[in-house]
Amino acid sequence: MRTMATALAVLFSSTALAAGTVGPAAADSSTALSISSYGDIAVDGVHKRVYISDPAGNKVVVTDYAGKLVATVPDLSGVRDLAITPDSRTVYAAVPGEDAVVAIETSTSTAAARYSTGENTDPQTLAVAGGRVWFMYGQQPSHHLGSFDPAQSTPEMVLDQLPDLGFYDAPELESAGSTLVIGIHGTWSGLAVYDVSSGTPVLRKQGMPAEAANYMNDFALSADAKQIVAASGESPYAATAINTDDLSRTGGYPVEAGNPNSAAIAPDGTIALSTFSWYDKDIFIFKPGAKTPYRTYTYDLNTSGGDTIAGQGLTWAPDGSKLFAIASGNSGTYLRVLDNATRYPVKASVSAPAKATRGKKLSATGKLTSDKSFPAGSTVTITRTDIDSPKGKSLGTKTVSSSGTFSFTDVPPAGGNVTYTAQYGGDATHAPASGKDTVAVSRTATSLTLNHNGSLYSYGTDVSFTAHLGSTYKNRTVELWVNPFGSDKPNKLVKTGKVNSKGNLSTTVDMTRDTTVTAVFAGDARSASKTVKATAYAKVKVSTSVSKQYKTAKIGSTSYAYFHKKTNPVFTTTMTYYKNRSHRLNLEIYYQGKWYDAGSQYFKLGTNGKSVVTLTGTHDTGYRMRMRASYINGSSGDNVNSTTYGAWKYFYFTK
Repeated sequence: MRTMATALAVLFSSTALAAGTVGPAAADSSTALSISSYGDIAVDGVHKRVYISDPAGNKVVVTDYAGKLVATVPDLSGVRDLAITPDSRTVYAAVPGEDAVVAIETSTSTAAARYSTGENTDPQTLAVAGGRVWFMYGQQPSHHLGSFDPAQSTPEMVLDQLPDLGFYDAPELESAGSTLVIGIHGTWSGLAVYDVSSGTPVLRKQGMPAEAANYMNDFALSADAKQIVAASGESPYAATAINTDDLSRTGGYPVEAGNPNSAAIAPDGTIALSTFSWYDKDIFIFKPGAKTPYRTYTYDLNTSGGDTIAGQGLTWAPDGSKLFAIASGNSGTYLRVLDNATRYPVKASVSAPAKATRGKKLSATGKLTSDKSFPAGSTVTITRTDIDSPKGKSLGTKTVSSSGTFSFTDVPPAGGNVTYTAQYGGDATHAPASGKDTVAVSRTATSLTLNHNGSLYSYGTDVSFTAHLGSTYKNRTVELWVNPFGSDKPNKLVKTGKVNSKGNLSTTVDMTRDTTVTAVFAGDARSASKTVKATAYAKVKVSTSVSKQYKTAKIGSTSYAYFHKKTNPVFTTTMTYYKNRSHRLNLEIYYQGKWYDAGSQYFKLGTNGKSVVTLTGTHDTGYRMRMRASYINGSSGDNVNSTTYGAWKYFYFTK
């Protein structure tokens, strides 16, 4: 029998856990995109879809707001810039490989029409303004402006609407209403603002503040067409705020990590900027005119979506509820979706006692923290989650003080871990937030026992293990788990049920191995959980036969196999098989009234559970001898059974 058994125990302890979340950060997401390159991004706020062009893949992929692929628009050779109509009905795509602009119908996410812009026009960038689609066309270093009215049954392509702009890269187009802004990227950056309400571009202002004139990587136009934010080379690192009417500098938005490479303006004027930074902050969110970002986002190196934001890789949902960012890294390109980026982040916390007595009042406090004060009359909703209310039970609302604090009391009806959650729903300027704390509420100790612990059984004995559950509040269900020794036999739930009127629940185990049986009571609102174990032990089957003897006769009352001294006895052992198992053979000799050890050796079992051993050598005559085969726990190659000694076999050598 084993001299020591391994006892496994799980210790459950209840401690108070304080937690808080900033914004609903858990709602932010990152999803891999099935693209090989990035061109542009557009958002359909009606159907909640995101359109992303893949120039190298000659396609536009369409995802939902969580980044899940919902459609692909193929066969768009070199597709680059995207522009969506104000009513979100159509996304226009510049397709230079076809000398065309392709209209994608958002209701079906399919290419609905192709508009040829003329041979070798190579359209690269576009915008929708004044009811027309405007596009930059031409090849380096010559670029021109063209447009067409998609409402016409056969739209007329109007080309050369501006003189040759003569820049190496195709200028960027941004629009709002009937305002069209042309931006020149590169070492010598520039802006030109046009009124296109008549169908013909009328220049309102051209130029660029000196602070933004070098290396403008991107620019954004506000929804009211009154402000431009240029992601440029202003020093120290900052984006430039520009008045659209006179293109004068009205301020700057400092960033920490380098020149901004992307800019986007939400409908409420909130500004998002990104930088190409490996180790620093990646996205900065500013309120209009602010000098300090009120939100920042950092994506560490080697995360799932990389840690750099693509140039011109930011855009807002039309209602400002989400900010979308294209992030790239060694593992591919990802769509990052940031919720509530236009609202100030809020941290909510709850502080409750670590322990409490069931049925007695406890008091708890909490606090909301934000860089912006909360409106008068703000409230939080308090929810209690416990064994009886696993989905939570509302305890009503509590008013938040001017300093953000609140308090509440409760009489917990159930014991165990009780969690109190404070949920702030957010407001026009604050993001939602929640905080929680867990209290260990007392329960009555439960009596649970299990029989047969430490018992030893012959191989194959059917043993009934019985769990006995003492008095409890409501729950009378017990689980019985059986775990035979050996990694090939997993712990298995064999029975779940209510105990009988005597408090008992039983299961029968065929004892072919040492086995641990576990009884589990999950507890209830007033009775503590309890787990008990019983380990019982099983011998192996073992027998040995002797052959090659010339006769069998008794010496006293014991039968002996008689061998001539020149004959080698053969011992065949049959034992319960287990992988890599060996048995031990022991020899003893009888001398002057006592048996003495004559040696032992281990022999491996065959897969059929048999071992044949021949006793060779010089055999002395006139001595009584005996042998037996045994399984020795641990020494026989495994520990799944308890040590088992076989019966002695007696033999005798004659001349």
